[in-house]
Amino acid sequence: MKKFYFLAVILVAAIMGGCKKGLPKADLKNDVDTLSYAFGVAQTRGLKEYLVQRMEVDTTCIDEFIAGLNEGATEGGNKKWAAYFAGLQIWQQVSQQMIRGINYEIFGDDSTQTISLDNFLAGFISATKGEKTLMGMDEATSMVNILMPVIRTRVLEEQFGDWKKQCEDYMAEVAKREDIQELGDGIYYEVLTEGKGDIPADTNKVSVNYEGRLINDSIFDSSYERHEPTKFRCNQVIPGWTRALTNMPVGSTWRVYIPQKQAYGERRAGDITPFSCLIFKIELLGIEE
Repeated sequence: MKKFYFLAVILVAAIMGGCKKGLPKADLKNDVDTLSYAFGVAQTRGLKEYLVQRMEVDTTCIDEFIAGLNEGATEGGNKKWAAYFAGLQIWQQVSQQMIRGINYEIFGDDSTQTISLDNFLAGFISATKGEKTLMGMDEATSMVNILMPVIRTRVLEEQFGDWKKQCEDYMAEVAKREDIQELGDGIYYEVLTEGKGDIPADTNKVSVNYEGRLINDSIFDSSYERHEPTKFRCNQVIPGWTRALTNMPVGSTWRVYIPQKQAYGERRAGDITPFSCLIFKIELLGIEE
């Protein structure tokens, strides 16, 4: 990135040397002219790709880009124009990075939803100009931290409400089964193989084989398919796993039913959608340390 900006500065500097109001024309009277022109051509390598991929400039609008480039070179040290251009640059960064990031954080992949740009700009501009705002900086930061998770949860429940209800109903049925035992916090298990070894502490590193399924019976992860056990510390996994492992004797194989709050909750994790309860077959092979 820094290298590109360095090359872009050279390009603008080369143009400024002979630029008036119209688009400059090549006039190679001496070796400096020739070098300047050569720099201008050479430093456009990869520029179009950068404009399209990083700055999202439509290739059909290249004349508008050239006009802006030429105007920047023409204006030179004009402070008002420099400030105006800085506003355009900041907005580009805000819209392409900040706004997109906020929208993804709240609305996920739903590109039809967005925060209010008018209200965003109203707050942004007032604060930048030092005017009285409807809330102070600390209050605004606090409001962001309070409202973002609230709105995100509401959006997710609108998107995945039916799935959440299916998972809750599934766990309620599991709880009724006679062959099921409870570990607490809504976590249930059934013993497939009774182990006789030690029970690991939450700080122990263990070796396990496992298979994870959703309630639609689809497998989202399996060490069996990779043909090798997995090793990790008991406190480095989702809460439901930690609870199960710290109650399992080595040599045991359990089927563990984990509600979404003890799994990934509202987060998406690969093929695991928000609010998913998870079913794991866990085989505790040994304690490593």
